[in-house]
Amino acid sequence: MEPPPGAAENSKLRHVEKDVLIPVIMRDRAKELCSDKVQAFTKCCKETGFLMVVKCRKENTALKDCLVGYYSDPSFYEECKTEYLKQREEYRATGIKKKKQKITSNI
Repeated sequence: MEPPPGAAENSKLRHVEKDVLIPVIMRDRAKELCSDKVQAFTKCCKETGFLMVVKCRKENTALKDCLVGYYSDPSFYEECKTEYLKQREEYRATGIKKKKQKITSNI
């Protein structure tokens, strides 16, 4: 079976899509997936104030490790790329931009 006309064109990514738009989706999804660590770090920062640099190292390291684990996972990138391509295809078909869900966290 032959792919629909323009299918190859639809899967090509521009520089800004690869280097900016998909990483934004990755960052947002990783924050959701690491939400327990985000909350722990946020709580620690609120409780310690100016000493957070010293006092919250453990929470910061746990958060960073969690986020970097997702950022460096090729399959996670592919998931986010697929999600982006779906959003782009929907936008091109309807002209309606998908509203971004606001994640309420203090980072």
